[in-house]
Amino acid sequence: MLKCFTIFKDKSKSRRGGRSAPEMRNKETSGNNRATKSTGSISYSKSIPEMYREKHHNLRVFSPSELKEATNGFSRLLKIGEGGFGSVYKGRIRPPDGHGDTMIVAIKKLNTQGLQGHKEWVAEVQFLGVLDHPSLVKLIGYCAADGERGIQRLLVYEYMQNKSLEDHLFNRAVPTIPWKTRLQIILGAAQGMMYLHEGLEVQVIYRDFKSSNVLLDKDFNPKLSDFGLAREGPEGDRSHVSTAPVGTYGYAAPEYVETGHLSSKSDVYSFGVVLYELLSGRRAIERNRPVMEQKLLDWVKQFPADGRNFSMIIDPRILNQYAPTAARRMAKLADSCLSKNPNNRPTMNQVVEILQQSLQDSESGTSTLLRTSESSTFNDIVASDKHLKKMGVGPSTRQIPIAQRT
Repeated sequence: MLKCFTIFKDKSKSRRGGRSAPEMRNKETSGNNRATKSTGSISYSKSIPEMYREKHHNLRVFSPSELKEATNGFSRLLKIGEGGFGSVYKGRIRPPDGHGDTMIVAIKKLNTQGLQGHKEWVAEVQFLGVLDHPSLVKLIGYCAADGERGIQRLLVYEYMQNKSLEDHLFNRAVPTIPWKTRLQIILGAAQGMMYLHEGLEVQVIYRDFKSSNVLLDKDFNPKLSDFGLAREGPEGDRSHVSTAPVGTYGYAAPEYVETGHLSSKSDVYSFGVVLYELLSGRRAIERNRPVMEQKLLDWVKQFPADGRNFSMIIDPRILNQYAPTAARRMAKLADSCLSKNPNNRPTMNQVVEILQQSLQDSESGTSTLLRTSESSTFNDIVASDKHLKKMGVGPSTRQIPIAQRT
């Protein structure tokens, strides 16, 4: 299992005291003044904490006893996940008025001894208390209590019946996701990321995009989850924000790991990694494979999208159903997302457009899905290259430095 990392420890520790309300000041950037000059006047964009204060009443506040009852005392039988934050349980909550049918939910309980803590819990509440998009998981409410048993921090989400994209790609005990469904999932995830980058008055950088954070509902619609590491993007003419690098090995952009310079293009890099996971059915890092195959991005260099052996990277479980044209276009897109120069990476708007075209390629007819010969000329992928260049996306390459520490 890949672990969350922090390369540099933040010297400014937040005070907990007796405060239980989800409030937090942004201390990671210097001079975080959101008032910017525009045509001689000053325009003001609200920060996430400010927007949250206007919308916090939309979240339900639970008591510890309510959530203990909802999970049968946090029974191990109802435990459905665990991470750096703590444990996740399946539970049932009553309607606010106490009448009517109960609702199935997922309840995340903070582990105060874990790698993540109160600061991430607050960020999760504030961001999901403001964000609203079909491709983002819905936060129903929270619990914050300080008492004899110490601090208690819990989050209550909508329940996602089909677990995560990670489960379906890598867990052999879980049914394989068909090719077309994979495209629909990654397109929905891209639309969620585009909303974060471009859909609000303040830009949001997700900072932890990976297959395990893409949850799937009963119809396999994707929803981005876990916003504990999310943060606001740069303001005005700034190209990045400076912050201690955190994230997951194998997914973080090399320039962010090396310098702490965070931008929306850092998310785009992570998206490129997941694109290759989706195509190959392999994790970003797998220590149980031969040395040359342990790092996914190193391994795929041997099979370029415009090469005759490209099909070698395709997940064997979908080998007879995928659309070669769409798969090649997606690999080219992944290469652009993984460009060494962040400025050459596409925007998520451009990513969505290319994925929509890939989905159309896959729906164009069954003949392409069942094509087994890779000996044809590569007119389609050449056209894909031209499409990327037309959109202003830099040249794709698989000469990608692997900067993540292991």
